[in-house]
Amino acid sequence: MPWVKVPPGNRPIFCAALPDDPRVETVQMFGGVAAKVNGHLFAGLFGRSTMVFLGEPDRTVALALKGAALFDPMGNGRVRSDKVMLPESMMDDRAELRAWIERAFEAACSLPNKAAKAVPARTAVGQPLRAKKSVVKPAGAKRPSKKRPSR
Repeated sequence: MPWVKVPPGNRPIFCAALPDDPRVETVQMFGGVAAKVNGHLFAGLFGRSTMVFLGEPDRTVALALKGAALFDPMGNGRVRSDKVMLPESMMDDRAELRAWIERAFEAACSLPNKAAKAVPARTAVGQPLRAKKSVVKPAGAKRPSKKRPSR
């Protein structure tokens, strides 16, 4: 499946459909925008449509929609069994899009909070800090010579 850019007009439609909840966090992802709650991704723009995380009963209903499919971001058959790609036509029906995103939000809210990933410290120039290896040398140990033996 060739990469399809997210149409610029889809971003405001998607953002308007997100629940008005202070726990909703938006992040740049898939060349568009995605939404998280409690550390769990529950919806995002991908290609010309929206991907949503759904629980089993809602997932079955969503997959019955004409044009819906399990989310396969790489297009190689390795689908995400808990995420559904809604039909492209869903972007034209804002009320229905909002309803599906709300279902996804509720499904993600039912999961335990994800622990935040540790962000590595950065130096002034933006490079990750590297921990120095501490080597314990026995007392009286000599460093090996770096000189090459002469021939």
